[in-house]
Amino acid sequence: MFATESPLIESDEGVLFVVSAPSGAGKTSLVAALLQEDDALKLSVSYTTRARRPGERDGEHYHFVEQEAFDAMVGSGAFVEYAHVFGNAYGTAESALREALESGQDLLLEIDWQGARQVRKRFPEAVSIFIAPPSLSALEERLRGRGQDSDTVIRDRMATAKDELSHWGEYEYFVVNDRFDEALGDLRHIVSAERLRSRRQMARRRGRLRSLLGE
Repeated sequence: MFATESPLIESDEGVLFVVSAPSGAGKTSLVAALLQEDDALKLSVSYTTRARRPGERDGEHYHFVEQEAFDAMVGSGAFVEYAHVFGNAYGTAESALREALESGQDLLLEIDWQGARQVRKRFPEAVSIFIAPPSLSALEERLRGRGQDSDTVIRDRMATAKDELSHWGEYEYFVVNDRFDEALGDLRHIVSAERLRSRRQMARRRGRLRSLLGE
């Protein structure tokens, strides 16, 4: 019998990674690159009422729904977290998260700090990562470089970014996206390290550990 066995992870459940960042910090590009190279990590697909952007596909990037359908899900308690951001609603279905994690699937969830706070209450084992830009001037330059938002929207996003950045201390990991490749490497190392934590290995490799110990 394992004397140091953790009571927190008793089954071969997946790891939930929660990633937050101010708009324009490069979170989406970093996450996409990480998912492309890590077949064992899947993106948790959230629901949103915002319009699809060029290249986005329903069910892959988001579940795009009308406000009425979103409100119905809120009323039924379907979401583990939901929020309104820049006039659009976003939410994460709790049943989908639990089903995937209980099957052993590692998941990555992209949400803002408010949603991350809600998720941590329901999923205390979630691993939280905050991605920051190298500076506010760099953030504004990136927002303008996207060519997607008006000056008014950019000003609103910059004001919101300052508030979002103040919550970095609520996260377990802090990554600065100055050089893309370095930031991606940091994310890669975080995912690897969390998978190798002894309490997770005890759950995932229980049989092998028992064999090594002659039990």
